[in-house]
Amino acid sequence: MSAGLLFLVLAILAVAGYLSGRWRAAAGGDTRALHSRTTYHGLAVALAALLAGIVTFVLLNLLATVAPEIGSRFVAIASIALALAAFVAVWARITPAFRARNLVETIVLGLLLLAATVAIFTTAAIVLSLVFSTARFFGQYSWSEFFFGTVWSPAFQGVSRLGMLPLLWGTLYVSAIALAVAVPIGLFTAIFLTQYASPRFRRAAKPAIEILAGIPTIVYGLFALVTVGPILRDWFAQPTGLGSSSASVMTAGLVMGIMLIPFVSSLSDDIITAVPRAMREGSLGLGATQSETIRRVIIPAALPGIVGAVLLAASRAIGETMIVVLGAGAAAQLSLNPFEAMTTITVKIVSQLTGDTDFNSPETLVAFALGITLFVLTLGMNVLALYIVRRYREQYE
Repeated sequence: MSAGLLFLVLAILAVAGYLSGRWRAAAGGDTRALHSRTTYHGLAVALAALLAGIVTFVLLNLLATVAPEIGSRFVAIASIALALAAFVAVWARITPAFRARNLVETIVLGLLLLAATVAIFTTAAIVLSLVFSTARFFGQYSWSEFFFGTVWSPAFQGVSRLGMLPLLWGTLYVSAIALAVAVPIGLFTAIFLTQYASPRFRRAAKPAIEILAGIPTIVYGLFALVTVGPILRDWFAQPTGLGSSSASVMTAGLVMGIMLIPFVSSLSDDIITAVPRAMREGSLGLGATQSETIRRVIIPAALPGIVGAVLLAASRAIGETMIVVLGAGAAAQLSLNPFEAMTTITVKIVSQLTGDTDFNSPETLVAFALGITLFVLTLGMNVLALYIVRRYREQYE
């Protein structure tokens, strides 16, 4: 039995449990003696059957990964059998004194707790998978060469040089240019829309700005490749002798900055709007100008949210791939010239895991080492942002 058919059977069983549970609870005719409404009796039977079947299915499939003799037919039969057992067990308990509402609320509380722990377990699984694969990589390649090497030259035939510094430099360089474009424009846009713009203009401008967030990154990459790159090459790089290629760090950084503007603008807009109106009116009432109120009252009060918006934009910039592939090229090098082609960590992770790969070779396992490097980098950004917020946050009573 396929998984789809199994879940269809469980769904039918749940519907039948809901209907039969309500019918059994109301079978006496007078429902005033019931502890819970008939709806709760039906939900208790349905949820018990459904959860028993799903939990059995998941656990047996996990067990099948270490015990291949457990076939799919056995998993399906066991799931349906336990679902039926839960169905009958709860259905048989239905009496006027049965606390169906308490049971349903306990089940829902368990589901909410499970949902709350999914993110924690997912994060732990991601980190552990990266750690184990990175440990295998460092068992085959020197960690000092990886962290401090200045040459990136993978060769699946052997004699690879897998220095991370050129990739890290390209990542930080592109991200810095993108943030230099996105943060001032996004923040100034948010200040204008919340403090100066008329309601009519705000209603038209805010959705137009947020459209930028819905454009696929591949479209931004094509825009960088076809439009921005040639313009920078013909108007800036070639006349100044800084470069001759349309693929450059500046191209990727500018286009990525445009993409990040709505991230900074929308979040900063919401945070600035959430600042208590009494603080703004009190500042103006004391004789402060509009600009002084923004600089001395509104921005300090909204600083934690603004830092969060910048952090989100920085994380988005560090993890971007398509714009870098099409706009910055794939050259792993250390250079200060923004009009030269460079690459980032994410691009090389994709390239090392593309095609027929051998997950026992350092040339492939290096992708996991690069991944955990990105993880540590973003974690450090979170810690830095938390320090900045606590250091400069204004306290109000």
